[in-house]
Amino acid sequence: MDVKKATTSTGFKLSVMTLAIMNITAVVSLRGLPAEAVYGLSSAFYYLFAAVVFLIPTAMVAAELAAMFSDKQGGVFRWVGEAYGARTGFLAIWLQWIESTIWYPTVLTFGAVSIAFIGMNETYDMSLASNKVFTLIVVLAIYWVATLVSLKGMDWVGKISKWGGMIGTIIPAGLLILLGIIYISTGGHNYMDMSQGFFPDLTNFDNLVLASSIFLFYAGMEMMGIHVMDVKNPSRNYPKAIVIGSLVTVLIFVLGTFSLGFIIPAKDINLTQSLLIGFDNYFHYLRISWASPIIAVALMFGVLAGVLTWVSGPSKGIFAVGRAGYLPPFFQKSNKNGVQRNILLIQGGVVTLLALLFVVMPSVQSFYQILSQLTVLLYLIMYMLMFSAAIVLRYKMKGTARPFRLGKKGNGLMWTIGTVGFCGALLAFILSFVPPSQISVGSNTVWFSVLIIGCVVVVGAPFVIYAMRKPSWKDPQAAAEFAPFHWEVKAAPETQNIPQNNPQNTGNTAPENKQ
Repeated sequence: MDVKKATTSTGFKLSVMTLAIMNITAVVSLRGLPAEAVYGLSSAFYYLFAAVVFLIPTAMVAAELAAMFSDKQGGVFRWVGEAYGARTGFLAIWLQWIESTIWYPTVLTFGAVSIAFIGMNETYDMSLASNKVFTLIVVLAIYWVATLVSLKGMDWVGKISKWGGMIGTIIPAGLLILLGIIYISTGGHNYMDMSQGFFPDLTNFDNLVLASSIFLFYAGMEMMGIHVMDVKNPSRNYPKAIVIGSLVTVLIFVLGTFSLGFIIPAKDINLTQSLLIGFDNYFHYLRISWASPIIAVALMFGVLAGVLTWVSGPSKGIFAVGRAGYLPPFFQKSNKNGVQRNILLIQGGVVTLLALLFVVMPSVQSFYQILSQLTVLLYLIMYMLMFSAAIVLRYKMKGTARPFRLGKKGNGLMWTIGTVGFCGALLAFILSFVPPSQISVGSNTVWFSVLIIGCVVVVGAPFVIYAMRKPSWKDPQAAAEFAPFHWEVKAAPETQNIPQNNPQNTGNTAPENKQ
């Protein structure tokens, strides 16, 4: 069967460094440092543990899968669908997209705090950062700016993500680490609890609960698979960008958390404000308080770059899948730049609705935490599907070329890395249901209700959509460009033997052929 090579590129190609910076920007968010700084020296254990059992497996497995299907569209939909069928593949790409949609208000809350700290009066800045109305306005403003930029196309997204990531994430992270080194080396008081040591007390269940959210800090490496068609020489350059991004990510998280813990006592750490307060304290110590507004503006640009990377990524993936017949025509509309206009607008409506939940939650911090946990749960389901699919494909598609392969021969290394990643994701999934004792989240009833009902509704939705799909949903051009699954190609000779006048031969090849 002659399969037309899928092409999604607009002619603009991402370099290795641009993609690596986009990886770092998408994965690294300095907003997460305060959550781990409360653990003191043992925070390094959590970061390294999560890197070994989650980040490295994710990066390596995603690199093999992306290079394996570098000439085919779909990202995680392709990877999971080849192993388990179109319906499960649709669930995977759906979870990736909807998870990012729910996640936006949490990261944008950090953006609002950054803007609040642009002022020079710390007391007023802290009060403004806790104001729900102010936070709501800023969250929506930044999100819709990112959406408008995304509508301009991949060229704009790549450039702004690269420079925004450098200015708003990588440079501030390096500065925070440098400030920590200067502070300690010049005799500054170390507020980090050094008594517990590197290894935490794992018999204390509470130590594991909030720390489980660290897995989502590392999430996002696989999302770059959506852009694999936009990379120069993807089989070689995509894995290279993944490795560079992973190493820098671990260094930023470990050293950045230490730097924050040095300057702020654990009892005073606030999830949404402590990063800015940490910078303020360092600048005050060095008598350069005038730099606080500058770093606040830089961090705001980092938030914009991170959101921009995510706005353009998962929505692009589900758009491509939708045009192949998995979403109604309304969701397949694009603008003159070929950007998924209606999906971005629907996504914006959901983000706006979620942002309005600020008014019913007891505090900005509790809203921040409960939405963060829901995104963890949804994303981890997708990761478990991805890890298991990679192992399954070693047997279902063992003859397929793998330009980047885990292990020179045999499947032992894939089994090891895939199993470690799956078990790590499963552990974090279970722990994410438990309310963290370190943070007030309001009513436990609300906590469990939002998480359980949220998971059931979000996971069930793609199955309903899949069951309702119609042949008219297929965009003929997109369907022709969207390469069939390997099991569809194998089934083709059988369908060709069916007489043309057979009423069962509708010409609809197949998402129905594989469940």
